[in-house]
Amino acid sequence: MTAVPPRKPAEHVERVLCVLAHPDDVDFGSAGTVATWTAAGTEVVYCIVTDGDAGGFDETPRDRMGPLRREEQRAAAAAVGVTDVRFLGYPDGRLELTLDLRRDISRVIRQVRPQRVLTSSPERWYERVGASHPDHMTVGESTLRAVYPDARNPFAFPELLADEGLEAWTVEEVWLGASPRADHAVDVTDVVELKFAALKSHVTQVSHIHDLESFVTGWMAQTARRFGLPDGRLAEAFHVVHTA
Repeated sequence: MTAVPPRKPAEHVERVLCVLAHPDDVDFGSAGTVATWTAAGTEVVYCIVTDGDAGGFDETPRDRMGPLRREEQRAAAAAVGVTDVRFLGYPDGRLELTLDLRRDISRVIRQVRPQRVLTSSPERWYERVGASHPDHMTVGESTLRAVYPDARNPFAFPELLADEGLEAWTVEEVWLGASPRADHAVDVTDVVELKFAALKSHVTQVSHIHDLESFVTGWMAQTARRFGLPDGRLAEAFHVVHTA
């Protein structure tokens, strides 16, 4: 039997929805990739599940941290060409796999109608356990369940159609970040300064990291080498799942 070559991601899509747990998640793992998409004319929308109110490294009062991180995420999004940033307002650090979360993500999918969704891997990566925050895995699994079967099934969460007029929508690709089985790399060398600008917008989270650029550059250079890119190139990696 002849082996079937793996399917490649679409070269261009009209709309992408990025669903991540916290402000800054999309920027650490995917801001360079997002910058390449927006530069190519793709509309990108962010859906951030929490306000990141359990993050930070200083004495900022807890009641101020969530609003601060929302503003930081909006500034970071603007740095890579994203103007539509939505927050679901779930509690940081306490996410659970619930029907409510699946419904809320399904709602945004039906509103945005993306051909591609980017989210975090639901798998724990034991060699990089820091990438496997429980909130990240919960959002990844919830998003995959929202993509299939919820958002495409007109009979799932019928209130979305009956009360809100949101028709079912089928997402064709899901890109999973921080995955132990990544199979696709995006060369982000030419947009890396935009990624750094996005990351530096998260003042409450990165101002204590004095070698941020060196740390992130080393990480992306290692990814590029792993995927066979030429020396000096930088990359972000994903596990691409075809869902249609």
